[in-house]
Amino acid sequence: MTAEALLRHLAFACALALLSAAAVRVMISARLLDRPNARKAHTVPTPKGGGVGIVLAFLVGVAVLYRYAEFGRLAEPYFRGVILAAIAIAVVAFFDDLKDWPFTVKLGAQVLAAIMAVGSGLYIDDLRIPYVGVLQIGVLGAVLSIAWIVFATNAVNFIDGMNGLVAGSVLVTCAFLAAIAAAQGGWFVYFASLILGAGVAGFLPFNYPSARIFMGDVGSQFCGFILAILAIAAGRFQGVELSFVLVPFMLSGIIFDVIFTLCRRALVGERVTQAHRGHLYQVAARSGMDSRWIAVLYWGFAAYGGLGCLLFIGAAPMWKPLILLMPLPVQLVWLWTVRRAARSAGLERW
Repeated sequence: MTAEALLRHLAFACALALLSAAAVRVMISARLLDRPNARKAHTVPTPKGGGVGIVLAFLVGVAVLYRYAEFGRLAEPYFRGVILAAIAIAVVAFFDDLKDWPFTVKLGAQVLAAIMAVGSGLYIDDLRIPYVGVLQIGVLGAVLSIAWIVFATNAVNFIDGMNGLVAGSVLVTCAFLAAIAAAQGGWFVYFASLILGAGVAGFLPFNYPSARIFMGDVGSQFCGFILAILAIAAGRFQGVELSFVLVPFMLSGIIFDVIFTLCRRALVGERVTQAHRGHLYQVAARSGMDSRWIAVLYWGFAAYGGLGCLLFIGAAPMWKPLILLMPLPVQLVWLWTVRRAARSAGLERW
C-alpha cells in the first residue's frame, strides 16, 4: 500500500468517525434513557443507544467499499450474508435497548444471524497447524464458527458495563487488526477493521472518561458480531498458520473475564444468564479501584494481545504454541489482584 493510499483511507476513516459522532449526538438528544438499578454502576439516568453511530458509520463505510473498492470486498455470497446478518443483529439489539427483551430472544437472534453468515459460506473449513499441516474440518468448522460468533457477540455485550472499556478495547483491536491485515493482503479485514474502528472512535469521546451516553446492546452486540466475523475472515490469511486466533488473542482480556465469570457463577449454582455485577472489572470497581484506569487496563490487554499477534506471526512454528499462552499469566495476575482487592473491601461473595 502506498503512503498516498493510506492517507486517503485515514481521511475516509475520519469522515466516518465524524458521521458516527453526529449520530451519537442525535441519540443523546433522543433521550433513550438507561435507568439505574442494583446491578448497574451508574447512579443517574443516562442516554443509551450510542452504538447507533457505530452501526451507521460501518454500514455507510461498507456501502462505499462495495461501490468503489471491489478488491476489498469478500466474494458476493459471503459479503451479502455477512452484511445482512450484521444489520439483523443491530436491529434486534436496538429494539432490545428499547424493550429490554429476555435473553432467550436475543440469543435466538444471534444464532440466526450467525447461521445466516456461516450459511453464506464464510466459516473456518481448514486449520493450518504447525508441525501438522492443513487439517480439513468441514462441517465441524461451520458448527464451531456459529458457536464462536454467538460467544464473541455475547462476550463483548457482557463486558459492556463500564465507561470506555468496550469501546477502547474494540478500537485498539481494530487498529492492530487493520495493520496486520494490510501486511497480509487481507483487504476486506483491513477495510472492515478500519471502518469499525472509525465508528468506535466517533463514539468514544462521548463515553469516556465520563459518559454522556452508553453504547447499548446495539453497539456492543454489533461490535462483538463484526469482530467475530473478522476473526473467521482472518483465518484465511495464507501467510499465517492458525490466523484464526489473532482476534481472540487481542480480545483475551475480555474473553478471560467472561469465561472465568461464567464458570465461577455456574460452580456456585447461580444462573449464568441472569444480570449481575460479578465480572472481574466490576468487582475491581466495587473494591475501590478507579473505573477510568480499569478501562485503560483492558485497553492495555488488547494492545498486549496485538503485540503478541505480531510476535506470533513472525515466530518460527516451534514457538507459536507457547506464544499463544502469553495472555494467560497476565490475566492470572489480574485475577489475583482483583481477588485480593475484593477481600480487602469485604467482598467475600462477588
